Amino acid sequence: MAWHGLFMIDIFYYLCARKFINRWKVGQEVGRNRSLTKFESLTRNLSVLLAIIGTMFLSCSRNPAEIIPDNSELFDLDSIRTRGRLIVITDYNSANYFLYKGEPMGFHYELLKAFSDHIGIDLEVFGSNSLEDSFAMLHKGQADLLAMGLTVTRSRGSELRFTETLDSTRIILVQKKPNRWRSLSADDLESRLVRDPQNLSNKTVYVQKGSSHAEYLNALPDIIVKKLTVIEVPFEAEALIDLVSRGEIEYAVCDENIAVINAARFPDIDIGTRLSTHQNIAWAIRETNSDQLADELDNWIRSFRETHTFAILYSKYFRNSNSVKFFQSDYYTLNSGKVSQWDNLIKTYSATIGWDWRLLASLIYQESRFIPDVMSKVGAYGLMQVLPETGRYFGIDVTASPELNIKAGVKFIAWLHDIFDSKISDEAERKKFILAAYNAGPGHILDAMKLAEKNGMDPQVWEGSVALWVLKKSDPVYYKDSVVKHGYFKGTESVAFVSQILERYRHYRNILPANGESLTYNTGRASVQK
Repeated sequence: MAWHGLFMIDIFYYLCARKFINRWKVGQEVGRNRSLTKFESLTRNLSVLLAIIGTMFLSCSRNPAEIIPDNSELFDLDSIRTRGRLIVITDYNSANYFLYKGEPMGFHYELLKAFSDHIGIDLEVFGSNSLEDSFAMLHKGQADLLAMGLTVTRSRGSELRFTETLDSTRIILVQKKPNRWRSLSADDLESRLVRDPQNLSNKTVYVQKGSSHAEYLNALPDIIVKKLTVIEVPFEAEALIDLVSRGEIEYAVCDENIAVINAARFPDIDIGTRLSTHQNIAWAIRETNSDQLADELDNWIRSFRETHTFAILYSKYFRNSNSVKFFQSDYYTLNSGKVSQWDNLIKTYSATIGWDWRLLASLIYQESRFIPDVMSKVGAYGLMQVLPETGRYFGIDVTASPELNIKAGVKFIAWLHDIFDSKISDEAERKKFILAAYNAGPGHILDAMKLAEKNGMDPQVWEGSVALWVLKKSDPVYYKDSVVKHGYFKGTESVAFVSQILERYRHYRNILPANGESLTYNTGRASVQK
């Protein structure tokens, strides 16, 4: 709940990819080498354009390289524990990591939470669907762990250190069922689908760039399939499945576990043709300087795999027929770009105070879980948990509508800006103080700043400095100090309030569009003309 009692006094990617790829017409007779050369040239041009656009819109970046310093050391477990956070890159899709009704979810995400709890440190997750970028960032020391469904291969094993196996999967062919397939007999339907890999001869198959699938397909001997053209594209498996469903490409290849989840979303695709035997899936860390982390991960995975918790978690994402409700929801963010029904209002009012709308959304989720008529025990009301008397100060009835409730909450934030803007020079730090004051009231936060300064700590830094003194205000040694004007305060809720909002904000930045686009991040981002 917000404090008000004392107050009375990353889709340009889509657009650019479509512009470029629409110009690229893939002919059936184009040879593999020539096709790849054309595509690589196209990709280089696309990358340059995206880099330029990314520079223009730094606030919407979801690239860990722009968040984690390039000069990060190669940390092993002891240093990770000293740092206090495990930095992980995962991919966002319907299995691994996504947002549903404002909450981060996903098989690999929940595994990561369990592991970070096991080693007793915070988890910091960054989303990336570029395998090449993810590998590079790991090698540069910008992350500790790649936690995604990586196929264990010999070639990758020379550069990466894989953990114990988490799962296994097979490579499958994604193809579209024929028109009016529901009216066909089973035999007739089967006759119109590719079931024997030999029937892929002279065909073109699309795979995710950087995946193991291209390597696998290109290694198939001619005795199995002849003149197969394999084209690597910078789209993850779900985008490729969507392209097949829309008829823009004929064939794609992906992992079976991802395909099975998406079959419920795309009933017109067929995933019944398996191209490989089971292949192991694992996480990956750096090959060097990671012995401690490797041992801890392997021991934990071996133990956790045998638990009832792991079985429940696996069933939740891969064997739950009801999971389709996630993907059909307006608030399955990878499809809709939405986090709540109030997104447009949040975007409008966040702009009035110069906030990233995703930060304001995270605050609102913390206060109300996006429930518009919730009331606290002390009478704070609505999406932003504003006290009626606070609203009246601004001439707003906070119970009248969700919009007016947001307007009142944002007015209060603007008032807090008037207090802290001149006191804290760094913008990112300033927002932490304002969030804390939204919960605790500005007086207690100003007291903690004075205590920090008096005791030789930086009064303009929240974590490791002022936050510590907020916690100490429950101790009479400190709340009776002469610099303290607002007395006793139990600060645990306020410190947790800030931490939880910022953690959720990182998830929202990973997945939610920055500038209000309603474009999907996960599917429908490209058009490939045959």
